Amino acid sequence: MISIQNRWEVEPQPIARDVLLEKYAHGSEVNAHQIRERVATALAECERVDRRDYYRELFLDALENGFIPAGRINANAGTDLQATLLNCYVQPIGDSVAEFDADKPGIYVALSESAETLRRGGGVGYNFSALRPRGALVKSTEQRASGPLSYVEIFDRCCETIAAHGARRGAQLAVLNIEHPDIVEFINAKQQAGHLANFNMSVGVGDSFMEALHADRDVELVHRAAPGPEQITRGAHRRGDGLWVYGRMRASAIWDQIMRSTYAVAEPGVLFLDCINRENNLWYCEYIDATNPCGEQPLPPYGSCCLGSLNLTAFVREAFTRRASFNYVAFRQVIRVATRMLDNVIDITPWPVPAQQRRGLAARRIGLGITGLGDALLMLGLRYDSAAARTTAAIIAEVLRDTAYSTSSQLARERGAFPLFDAERYLQSAFIARLPAALRERIGRDGIRNSHLTSIAPAGTISLAFADNVSNGIEPAFGWRYQRAKRSEDGMRKNYIVEDYAYRRYHSGTVNSEPLPPEFVDAWHLDPLEQVRMVAAIAPYVDAGISKTVNIAADFPFVQFKSLYLHAWQSGLKGITTFRPNAVTGAVLSAPISCRQDLSQCDV
Repeated sequence: MISIQNRWEVEPQPIARDVLLEKYAHGSEVNAHQIRERVATALAECERVDRRDYYRELFLDALENGFIPAGRINANAGTDLQATLLNCYVQPIGDSVAEFDADKPGIYVALSESAETLRRGGGVGYNFSALRPRGALVKSTEQRASGPLSYVEIFDRCCETIAAHGARRGAQLAVLNIEHPDIVEFINAKQQAGHLANFNMSVGVGDSFMEALHADRDVELVHRAAPGPEQITRGAHRRGDGLWVYGRMRASAIWDQIMRSTYAVAEPGVLFLDCINRENNLWYCEYIDATNPCGEQPLPPYGSCCLGSLNLTAFVREAFTRRASFNYVAFRQVIRVATRMLDNVIDITPWPVPAQQRRGLAARRIGLGITGLGDALLMLGLRYDSAAARTTAAIIAEVLRDTAYSTSSQLARERGAFPLFDAERYLQSAFIARLPAALRERIGRDGIRNSHLTSIAPAGTISLAFADNVSNGIEPAFGWRYQRAKRSEDGMRKNYIVEDYAYRRYHSGTVNSEPLPPEFVDAWHLDPLEQVRMVAAIAPYVDAGISKTVNIAADFPFVQFKSLYLHAWQSGLKGITTFRPNAVTGAVLSAPISCRQDLSQCDV
């Protein structure tokens, strides 16, 4: 069994208790231990009958010592609900109303499939680029197309209707490729408060555009659908590869539109699609042009992923002392068990759509990640923006990668490799090429159970409910003490005072008037570039994606803001999202409360 010996027992904060009971508890469950017992029992059902009791105890031990499965697993595993245990899906959409188009379902078929996925609790990402531009010819009716954004609005309303009676808000991501003729309209779609409230928006960007941007060249806005007569009159024409050119714009003009919009309202984000596909372990059998709503899972059409996070604060020994260290032995133990648990999830989850099941079983993607990085670094005496912190984070990510891949290869010997596994081509992927030679040799010999294994999700709600508000994912602490609003099932909102886990633990048994050590720096006092550098330090060890919002002060200069995105691309990141306080975008977290270290003297 796992032995961490790092217990810090304290009564959960009111918001942590309330979120746990409202979102995850069932029946007579009143605490996290009871929920973990249910989850462990459900996942052990995948094991041999004579080994189920053993694995149930092993799984429960991992859950009690740092492993937090994603929300859908905690909420639905072991219940009678026919709800998904997976958080992440990508829904393909073709350029047709109801028929299949180039192996993609028509718009209203896709709408029906996504509605079923949302109804079962999954979040959905889409790439709307196949849909013809506004004004393009619709031959069958001699009408003009309304453009992809009009259909994004339909999907938004569908999600809003499904989520109307629950406390859990629907989550969706809309992607449009940067060469689509309607890209400017898409970029500016969320300038008005409340518009497309059930969507995050991202622009899909390729290397050719970034190179045109660097060279200050024009780019062509193209689509395979024929333009309308009016557009041809204005110069639309067909080029040699069969695509129709609707217009030309200076790359810098499009980029400036993206930068100004996201500076103003935090949308759209940017996905670097060529990097995503270069790094894809299944490069030989799939193309990825979208992610799940938070960006940690680039996925192919009908792709899905089950997630879980390791709470890093659980592995810090002798926190806040000169002897503080990270328990890598226990960390590896929990990773091995968690990898097996997530593989079991794939076999017991109800699948909303048959195509998702076929793709899910063919690749067996899982996404094991980390949460509490910001707090763990504090507990180790490391400032988030220091070189030492980035080095430590990279070592943790490397251990996670190697241990998860090693465990998955062992599972392949026991259970078989994932069906799409092709040893020769799989080992050629850019990500697999960075694994240790001995591990690559093992995978070539024994196979691997899961095509992808690592992903860093936001982990916000589970970090609050199951870990007393540790810093989310790889984020630095949002603040030490702040207000947070929570929506209940009846639609009412309740405000809470929330404390960061590391801050709360640091003050346990100490004099509260003592100044905080210099490593205590929150998201709003960190250079945004240093936040991007943290992602870059970890990214080489993560096969899927990393959800990270770069928090930026309202007065941060626009010129420096633009440079963050160029730095992200030059660093080989798969995407970047930023948030700067603004009047349009709402948030459940308020600005941190002004505090003079003494909790009794905090000014709300």
